[in-house]
Amino acid sequence: MQLSVIITTYNSEEWLAKVLEGYCNQTENNFEVVIADDGSTEKTKLIIDTFREKFQYPIQHIWQEDNGFQKCKILNKAILKTKSDYLLFTDGDCIPRKDFVAQHLKNKEEGYFLSGGYFKLPMETSKTISLENIKSQQCFSISWLLKNGVSKSFKLSKLTKIQLFATFMNWLTPTKRTFNGHNTSCFKKDLLAVNGFNEEMQYGGLDREVGERLFNFGILSKQIRYSAVCLHLDHKRGYATSETWTKNNAIRNFNKKHNVTFIENGLSKYFSE
Repeated sequence: MQLSVIITTYNSEEWLAKVLEGYCNQTENNFEVVIADDGSTEKTKLIIDTFREKFQYPIQHIWQEDNGFQKCKILNKAILKTKSDYLLFTDGDCIPRKDFVAQHLKNKEEGYFLSGGYFKLPMETSKTISLENIKSQQCFSISWLLKNGVSKSFKLSKLTKIQLFATFMNWLTPTKRTFNGHNTSCFKKDLLAVNGFNEEMQYGGLDREVGERLFNFGILSKQIRYSAVCLHLDHKRGYATSETWTKNNAIRNFNKKHNVTFIENGLSKYFSE
C-alpha cells in the first residue's frame, strides 16, 4: 500500500458521498481510505458502507462520540490506525480530481510535506454536482463549472490540466507552503516525531500549527496547489468563534517563538489503544 487518505467528516453525508466517489475514480488505486469521524450519526456509517466494496483496501471508519469540535483528537486516532508510511490529509467536503492521489505520490520527497490547495465552489454548484459528474470528471471542466454557477475568475486556472503550466504556477504563486488539512501529504514518521495534532486546539489554524512544528523540526514544504486539484464544496462554519481563534493564535505564536516541535497533548496518549 502506497498511501493512506485520511478524510475528516462530521454529519455531512451528501458531501461525503461525493468525496468518496472522487476516490473511487483515481488513476492510482493502491491506497486506503481512513474516515476520521468526529461523532457523526448512523447516517454517515450507512454512506460509508455503500462504498466499501469499491476500493482495493477496506475503508477504515474511525469514530468517536460527539462531544463538540474534537478534530485534532479524531485525526490523531486515525493517524495511528493507518497502514502505510505516507499520509494524505483531506476533508469530507473536498472532491479530488482523478489524478489527486497520483500527484501526491509523484511529488512526495523525504524531508518535505506537500502543500495543496482547493477551488472553492458556491452552494449552487456544490448541490448541482452529481456522482455521475464526478465519475465522468465533468465537474472539473472549467466550461461546465461556468455553466453551473461558478463566476469567471483567475482562480479557475487552478483547474489546469497542463502539467507544465501547473508546475510553473506552483513555483510562481505567492501563497505560503502551509500544512492544509484539506490537501496535504507527509510521511507518518515526521508526524509521529512532533506528536501529531495539538489537542489543545479547536477550529482555527490547527492544521497550520502542525506544519509550523514540522518546520521547527527541520521538515520543508513543497507547493502543489496547481497539481493536486480538489473542489471544495460549500458549507456553514458554525464552529468558528473569536475565542478559539485567539487561543489558537496564542499557541502558534508561542510555538514559533520557542521553536516548539513536540507537544504534550498529542497522539502519543493513544499508543496503548
